[in-house]
Amino acid sequence: MSHAAEISLTQEVKRDSDYEKIARVISLISENYREQPSLDELAHNVSMEPTALQKLFTRWAGLSPKGFLQAVTIDHARRLLAADLPLLDTAYELGLSGPSRLHDLFVTHESMSPGEIKSGGAGLTIHYGFHASPFGLALIMTTSRGLAGLAFCDIGDERATFDDMAQRWPFARFEEDLDATKPYAQRVFDPTQWNDNQPLRVVLIGTDFQVDVWEALLKIPMGRAMPYSQIAQDIGRPKASRAVGAAVGANPISFVVPCHRAMGKSGALTGYHWGLTRKRAMLGWEAGQVSNS
Repeated sequence: MSHAAEISLTQEVKRDSDYEKIARVISLISENYREQPSLDELAHNVSMEPTALQKLFTRWAGLSPKGFLQAVTIDHARRLLAADLPLLDTAYELGLSGPSRLHDLFVTHESMSPGEIKSGGAGLTIHYGFHASPFGLALIMTTSRGLAGLAFCDIGDERATFDDMAQRWPFARFEEDLDATKPYAQRVFDPTQWNDNQPLRVVLIGTDFQVDVWEALLKIPMGRAMPYSQIAQDIGRPKASRAVGAAVGANPISFVVPCHRAMGKSGALTGYHWGLTRKRAMLGWEAGQVSNS
């Protein structure tokens, strides 16, 4: 292994380690907000000095642990008064976050034809690669037409994550190509590269109903969340909340198509294909981006 490759690998491992610490802090705050954990307590739980944690968390999320705790506390307090509000609406309405022009990475999308979907990817070449991200390792999958898959995993789980994604297109040809996937990884997770003049092209591979749900997810602004029932209303299928939930869970392009912004009826966090802690981390990261916009 070359010296440059060793440095790159070390940096990726460090970024993944940082994610684990930040994810742990977000989980502690979300689960123990009633106790109002102090910076010292949070730092002790992740074996860091308080000052170091403050800097890492603020750099990663765009707001301090205390700021994140305040947002979570207000969210939960408002839910006690009005249980029908989606999670994060309280912070939005009280000015803790606001409208942002960083709307879903400025995505433009197209759908595969029914014939292409029915073929299971036959004749389709999909390039893939694993890259460091704020939420652990990211598996990026691309076609000649754009981003077709984005999944997440921890170090050591790469094979299982690849198999989980690849089974969606059983007859496609898969080629590992970091040169093809790296530009997408850089663009997706770097807000400075979100440009409405050069939108990120996404290829949605799913049934008509699934694509309708995923398009509805793209309309949820960053920093907000929406219950399945509202998504069902928005696509003209008000009685299809459960089917909407299944479509959200089948979303192959996590984060970009923001299935992490879909919530249960009361606004409570629900399951997430790549882990509930990761979902909390994404919402916290987005809250930081919106507050800085």
